[in-house]
Amino acid sequence: MTTRTAIGAARTRPCTLVVCRGCCCGDPRKYPGYDHDWQLERLRAAAAASGGRITVRTTDCLGPCDQANIIVVQPSGEGRRRGGRATWIGWSMGDDCTDEIVRWAEAGGPGIAPPPATLELQFVSSAGERSRARR
Repeated sequence: MTTRTAIGAARTRPCTLVVCRGCCCGDPRKYPGYDHDWQLERLRAAAAASGGRITVRTTDCLGPCDQANIIVVQPSGEGRRRGGRATWIGWSMGDDCTDEIVRWAEAGGPGIAPPPATLELQFVSSAGERSRARR
């Protein structure tokens, strides 16, 4: 039986928070009462304090604009080896939601730590899953 050994970046890849900042997510015209800049600052501060276990990046539109703001929690290399997959979170606004995302990522994220039960209520399908379901 052959065993696989992760090499390079796959071995040490951190849990990554991909924050949509496309056409609707992060747009104060769509959600004028929410401080979108604060959310990004909070996520980046958590990443800076994580010792390299969490990274944050922004991206253009991810697709499910009717469920904005979208944050995708990608598993670390270890989380992926344990079966974790990218998790899409919709309507990710508010201090509580942001803090739950941070706590989950700090605990290891997909494949390592179970998500908070209240956060599971906000899980959405990726744009690719939605288009495959229409076929």
